[in-house]
Amino acid sequence: MMEKTIAAVATGNAAGGIGVIRISGEKAIEIADKVFKSADGSSLLNLEGYRAKFGNIVSDGKMLDNAVALVFRAPKSYTGENVCELSVHGGLFIVEKTLEAVFKAGAEPAEAGEFTKRAFLNGKMDLTQAESVADLISAEGETAVQASFNALQGSLSNKINGILDSLMDCSANLAAWVDYPDEEIPDMDDTALGDTIINAARDLKSLIVNYDSGRAMVQGIDTAIVGRPNAGKSTLMNLLVGKNKSIVTNIEGTTRDIVEESVRLGNLVLHLSDTAGLRKTNDLVESIGVERAYEKLDEAMLVLAVFDSNRKLTKEDLKLIEHCKGKKAIAIINKIDLTQRADIDLITSAFEKCIFISAKKAESTKELEEAIKDTIGASQFDTSAPILANQRQKRCCETAMNYCFEAHTSLIMGITRDAVNVLVDAAIDELLSLTGRKANIEVVNNIFSKFCVGK
Repeated sequence: MMEKTIAAVATGNAAGGIGVIRISGEKAIEIADKVFKSADGSSLLNLEGYRAKFGNIVSDGKMLDNAVALVFRAPKSYTGENVCELSVHGGLFIVEKTLEAVFKAGAEPAEAGEFTKRAFLNGKMDLTQAESVADLISAEGETAVQASFNALQGSLSNKINGILDSLMDCSANLAAWVDYPDEEIPDMDDTALGDTIINAARDLKSLIVNYDSGRAMVQGIDTAIVGRPNAGKSTLMNLLVGKNKSIVTNIEGTTRDIVEESVRLGNLVLHLSDTAGLRKTNDLVESIGVERAYEKLDEAMLVLAVFDSNRKLTKEDLKLIEHCKGKKAIAIINKIDLTQRADIDLITSAFEKCIFISAKKAESTKELEEAIKDTIGASQFDTSAPILANQRQKRCCETAMNYCFEAHTSLIMGITRDAVNVLVDAAIDELLSLTGRKANIEVVNNIFSKFCVGK
């Protein structure tokens, strides 16, 4: 694959002040030199790395635009290959015509994520760092940016490699002791061996325990707003969105399908879903909406359960309380400016976090923000700490952790050290797959297929 020289637009698919065409591969500078003519007449082929030239883009003998060519020479580039970036004015037509000229000069279209994939294959970053690139691009808040950037800088890689080093030392000692029983090899006592294995398991467990809060801060929080009709769900949705996204009326059943919107609440990003009011109904369309509301409730990372303090609790309210058990959920007791008729004690006893608001008042958002932070663990979230970014990384850690716990138990039970070593090696394989040092091509291709083409 890397015998090809590839090119793609590295900037967004919209008009802007500048558009960048990235070219990477052995012939990147040679191809760029065919379409770029510098103002001083010099060739890009003679330009040192980390140098730029001003000139023009030329195609079929005609000048298309002014441009700046920036040259990076292997291995000191993003991909580890020769790279040239051509910066032109950011009109969509100009950018597209420049890319066409680059293709005519010999480059081939880059696949999704191929630049970062080449960076990984050329040893410029490991797989966890490569995955953090996608998170950094999609980050919608300051906390997400900081956490993703620290992952790109190697916070997770360093943590995993530290665990790997201890397990590899353990495996090496076990293998030497098993394979050469007659040699005078210093014996690693069971206590030291067990401590190494159990400490690795505990470190992995710590990463797993913090997965939900880390994922929430980096990718945003899937949040379902649920409750019976006219409890104030849509009013709350509109308050958080800052505009009339959901229709609000006094008529029950106004919201019949899920209304979705992503919003920023302080440093949090919420992927909100306003759902149909929970009630029994003979209306076919509304009943489908109610069914979807319960599905969204079950799937959501966070539930905002809205109750009307001005009305007595119904069977639907009680059913909602039951559904929220075991989930990260906040009781929103709404309409506190009206006469209280609901059994507030029943609600507060069922939820760890309850807030009392009037969804019509903007000041309610601050209290809700603090409640959400406490519920998902964002208040103690450390952006510099290593975090697992996705389910692939979590599964690798869970499997490795289980092997470590099994190895430790086997050691305590007096099972032979060669059997213990098999389990330790299995844990090592999982962590090598996590960082990409032993990942199969299907895993690698799947990861980079989710990237945008220019990255």
